[in-house]
Amino acid sequence: MSLERLLVQGGNTLKGKVTINGAKNSALVLMAASLLGTQDIIVLDNVPRLADIEIMAEVLQSLGAKATFTSHHTLEVYSRGLNASKAPYDLVTQMRASFFVLGPLVARMGRAEVALPGGCAIGSRPVDIHLKGLEAMGAHIEIEHGNVIVETNGPLKGADIHLSFPSVGATENLMMAACLAEGNSHLRNVAREPEIEDLANFLNTMGAKISGAGTDTIFIEGVKALKQPIRYSVMPDRIEAGTFMVAAAITEGDVILEKAPVNAMDSLISTLRETNVTIDIIDDATLRVRGNKPIRPVHIRTMPHPGFPTDMQAQMAVLLAVAEGTSSITETVFENRFMYVDEMLRMGSHMRVEGRTVTIMGNSELSGAPVQGTDLRAAAALVLAGLIADGETSVSNLHYLDRGYESFEQKLAALGANICRVTVQAEKPEESNTLVLC
Repeated sequence: MSLERLLVQGGNTLKGKVTINGAKNSALVLMAASLLGTQDIIVLDNVPRLADIEIMAEVLQSLGAKATFTSHHTLEVYSRGLNASKAPYDLVTQMRASFFVLGPLVARMGRAEVALPGGCAIGSRPVDIHLKGLEAMGAHIEIEHGNVIVETNGPLKGADIHLSFPSVGATENLMMAACLAEGNSHLRNVAREPEIEDLANFLNTMGAKISGAGTDTIFIEGVKALKQPIRYSVMPDRIEAGTFMVAAAITEGDVILEKAPVNAMDSLISTLRETNVTIDIIDDATLRVRGNKPIRPVHIRTMPHPGFPTDMQAQMAVLLAVAEGTSSITETVFENRFMYVDEMLRMGSHMRVEGRTVTIMGNSELSGAPVQGTDLRAAAALVLAGLIADGETSVSNLHYLDRGYESFEQKLAALGANICRVTVQAEKPEESNTLVLC
């Protein structure tokens, strides 16, 4: 048996420049939305090379579309040959974002069968909002043997839909479905995340008629087909950018972020400045981040955009672990996103979870330890903790990290971090020898 780990030796200050990749959460939904195109090839630039992207490409191909990388970050999708309406169970259950094919399949094929994605490491994400919206558009829904089966008698119908919660996934699925519906649709209380705007821009470039993306109400005028061949660049990843901002802050570093979605990160920038981080906005795609002492405590409440992003709370908890004073983070989006706390306690932090709030007693002196990633962002946060811990930190369960960060350790190493990925060969990792691959 072979396992991979990241070995991090703490104590180095990060300096230099880092380029931010395309947003995974946007690229995945744009790939699904490409199924709505009926004629020519759709070219997506700035697509990150991640495990989740590869799975979504397999999903598209299983449905009769073609999805091929023509260069490292350029993906071509050709969906004219779409000939199946059932997404394979083994692929959908590997990645929740596969559920995004539901809306495009129903709109284009009049039928979709997709496995229920179930829960995930950070909590359940119910799909009832997606299904109620499709029902309002005239779809008939059944759940059989763990699969959602959605069928229509003719085209979907435009509808006035009020989401019970501003779910990002539901907003995106319903937007895609409504593009080909007969008549007009109003989607109310929708998500306002930047990735929603990216999807609307992509669909409009294909020939859709969508307005209001980025507000709580989206208006969609249905069209008969999306035929426009396009080339579109995926927006930069605001969470990857935020992770490197915290890395710079926590090491008292001086890092310039290039190709960053500056205008999508107001809440994070504001919160980091409260902690005494210096952030210079050079232009709408470039930031300079400088860490300072002391790090000031803050109180954070995660919220849907434009509030503080839930995907940054674990990384911020690491920064606040070494702040001068007591901080707190209240999680309102996912109910089970504090599993990293036990791993941080192993490294010497002082944190206490009560309900949906973690209280972080600062002034911790972190020490290196073997720790395990418990979800995608937690894995990144533990690497950040290793950057300032005394001694060596070994981070395992890297499959989480690799789902959301391309070349994470190489980028950190280029900034001056002492970090390396190793392969462990043994039946019992504690009895193993390590083979250095970097």
